[in-house]
Amino acid sequence: MAEESLINKVQDLSDLELATLICLVAQEHCIIDTEPDALDNLVQELELVATKVFGLSHAVIDCSEHTSLDDFAHAILSVESSPTRSNSPVRTRQDSYFLNTTTFTSIARSPVSETFNTDNKTIANVIIAKNLDEAPKQVQIQALELMRTRRIFTRTSVQNAPKRFLFIALLAGGEGPRLTKHLNNYIFISHFHAPEDGFPNLEEAYEDGDSISSVVKKNPVASSAEFLWPRISATEIQLLAELSHHATVSVEVKQYQQNIISFLRTHRAVAQGVSAMATKHFDKLAHCLAPLHGLSYVTPSLIALAARKIYLHRIHIVKPEKERSMQWGSDLEAIKALLDGFGAEDVIEDVLGSTGAEAPL
Repeated sequence: MAEESLINKVQDLSDLELATLICLVAQEHCIIDTEPDALDNLVQELELVATKVFGLSHAVIDCSEHTSLDDFAHAILSVESSPTRSNSPVRTRQDSYFLNTTTFTSIARSPVSETFNTDNKTIANVIIAKNLDEAPKQVQIQALELMRTRRIFTRTSVQNAPKRFLFIALLAGGEGPRLTKHLNNYIFISHFHAPEDGFPNLEEAYEDGDSISSVVKKNPVASSAEFLWPRISATEIQLLAELSHHATVSVEVKQYQQNIISFLRTHRAVAQGVSAMATKHFDKLAHCLAPLHGLSYVTPSLIALAARKIYLHRIHIVKPEKERSMQWGSDLEAIKALLDGFGAEDVIEDVLGSTGAEAPL
């Protein structure tokens, strides 16, 4: 079980900080969704979360239908620093891979040329891909390959991702799958951040008291101290990861988890069932949540919480004409009325509700 001081720090985290921590513990990647008007503020908040909370370098790529593979490769690279231990005496072996850049701002560059030199570059710890769903298919495939292989091929070299690596697909204004099929299925969790939940790190960064909306958009600059003394250290993340591996699951709770999967696969509004990758991620997230709550075992409530984060971006709502009861003569208009406004969140709440899988006492 984690120390009480660490649990207290985890409980003080915001929703975005907690989503980031979960992904770093699981060594997986995530989708973060918000309203279109809040997207720029969310980008800056995530930059501050990376630097201030976890001491990680970051890079931002603003995707569009015109984004090329060179744009993508160029944007995710940051300038590699090589300070000596005498120049940075407080650095430790554990946090050495957290500090990969001397420029504590996000990377946003023009298209890369054939002569672009990447020899002194390295992939940033946290990649924030704004509007990734708008990028061409080949760019999304490149993003998937980066997540899977933890490396990217440039024109002159092969760049490997750092030990602490997180890819955040930042989307706006939508529900359900919006990325290419395999990329969407590979991403670990999804989280919706409502603008009214605030941007605590960004609000703290501006000391003049102006509202965020009235401030000229610019990247807040992080200090070197924020890299060297993050709120959540590499050692603490590693401890939480080890504890998650040892979290136990009772037979009854495991049965509840399997029932949720079965109910999702057979729900009349679900078009393509749920994948084996989603089931694997479901189990992994449930184990990761236990130490964050100061537990050495997985509870039914943690299973339900994991289901909401794992399946929200994976569920396809069936088209009325393809709904299974149409095979037995159901009225199409009645099915359209039934499915009108029905989304992935409604499916999950159905499965977790009184008419779905029964939670063990």
